[in-house]
Amino acid sequence: MKYLFIHQNFPGQYLHIVRHLAKKENNEIVFISQPCEGKIAGVRSVFYQVVDPIPDLPPPLGELDLAMKRGQEVYKTIKTLKALGFEPDIIIGHQGWGEMLNLEDIYPDVPVLTYCEFYYHSKGLDVDFDPEFPADEMLPARVRLKNTINLVSATNPGWGQTPTLFQHSTYPDWAQKKITILREGVDLERCAPSPSIFKENLEMEDFIVEPKDKLVTYVARGLEPYRGFHIFMRALPKLLKERPDVKVVLVGRDQVSYGATLNGGMSWRDFMMREVHKELDMSRVHFSGQVPYDLFGKILKRSDAHVYFTYPFVLSWSLREAMATGCPIIASDTDPVKEFIADRVTGLLTPFLDPHALTDRILEVLEDTNLAQSIRQAARAEAERSLSMSEYLSNYESLIDDLIHRRTPSLNLGNSPAERAVQDIQ
Repeated sequence: MKYLFIHQNFPGQYLHIVRHLAKKENNEIVFISQPCEGKIAGVRSVFYQVVDPIPDLPPPLGELDLAMKRGQEVYKTIKTLKALGFEPDIIIGHQGWGEMLNLEDIYPDVPVLTYCEFYYHSKGLDVDFDPEFPADEMLPARVRLKNTINLVSATNPGWGQTPTLFQHSTYPDWAQKKITILREGVDLERCAPSPSIFKENLEMEDFIVEPKDKLVTYVARGLEPYRGFHIFMRALPKLLKERPDVKVVLVGRDQVSYGATLNGGMSWRDFMMREVHKELDMSRVHFSGQVPYDLFGKILKRSDAHVYFTYPFVLSWSLREAMATGCPIIASDTDPVKEFIADRVTGLLTPFLDPHALTDRILEVLEDTNLAQSIRQAARAEAERSLSMSEYLSNYESLIDDLIHRRTPSLNLGNSPAERAVQDIQ
C-alpha cells in the first residue's frame, strides 16, 4: 500500500500509526511536512517551503493567509510527487493548517482522511470559561473566523477522524456525520507502574526527591491558564504548609501554546510567582522545563499525586500516560477530562476554578493510602482495557481499509474509559 501523510510538524499525531505501517513489508510511506530533523525508519520525508505571513494582518486573517499559502505549497509538492509517478492509495493529514485544501485538484480519486482536532466556539467552551480572563468584545467575531479552514475542509471530499467524544461534539451536526471517533492508545509497556522507583532517589539537576518525600506532579506543554497552571500555583502554599514532606515538580515550558500571551513578553510562571512566591518554599518546588521522555516517565511513575487541569479544550496526551502509569490523578471536572476519569474510581475530579478544593483533593490522596492505591490500580486497569496501543492501531487500520475500499466507516471506534470504569463498579 502507498500512504501519503501530511502535517506541518512531523510527525504530529501520526507517530504511532506511521511507525506501525512502516514496519510492514510492501508499504510505501511518504510524509510531507515543513523542514525538520526528525526521521522514522522506512518513511520518506518530503518538505514544503516554509511560508511567511503578510505583516500586520489581524490574527484570524493572518492565520487564513498562512493556511492558504501552506495549501499552495503542498499543492506544488504533491504535483511534483505525481509527476514522479507516486500515486497514493490514501492521503492522511491534519486539516487545521490549510495543507489539505487543494488535494482534490491533484488526486481527485484518492480517499482522504483528515484529523479534526477542534471546532472553535465563541461561547460555551474555552473562550468564556475562565472569568479571570474576560474576553474583549470582538473576540467572538475573531473566533468565528478561526473556523474558516475548518469549514472549507469539512465541505471538501473526504472523511474525518477525532480522538474524543468531546472533540467530535464541537463540530456542527452535519459535519459529525463524516467524522469517526478513533480513540488513541498509549504504549502500555513504557507507561507502566514501577513500584521499585519509590525506593530510589529521583534526581533532576540539583533537585532530589528522596524515598521519604511525597511527590506532587503537574505536566503541561506550556505553563499557562488553559492547562490550569494559575490554579495549581495557588493551591501550593496551603499544600506545602500542611505537608512538610511534599515536593513538587512542574514539567512544561515557559510558553503559551493556547490562549493569550501576557503584555511585555512576561511568562505565566513569572506572573504567578509574583503572586505566590512569598508563600512558597522554593527548595521544595522544581520547574523542570521540557524533559526527555524517559525522565518524564520516571516523574510520573514516582508521583504520589498527579494534577491534570484543562479548559474545555483538546485533551493532553499526558493524561492518558498518567492513567497508564497508574498515577493517583486529581483532575479538573471539565470536558473532555470527564470522558476519561470516573470520579473516585480512576481519579478525583475537582472544580477547575477552585484552588482550595484542589489542595484538599491532593491532601486527601496523600493522606488516604487506601484511596490512592485504589485509584492507581483502577487507572492502570482502565488503561489496559481502553487505551491499548494495539487496539488503537487495529482500529486505525480498519478505518483506513474502509476508506480505501469505499465502505462507510463506523463513527465510533474504541470505548470511553470513564464509561467503562463506571460500568465495572455498577
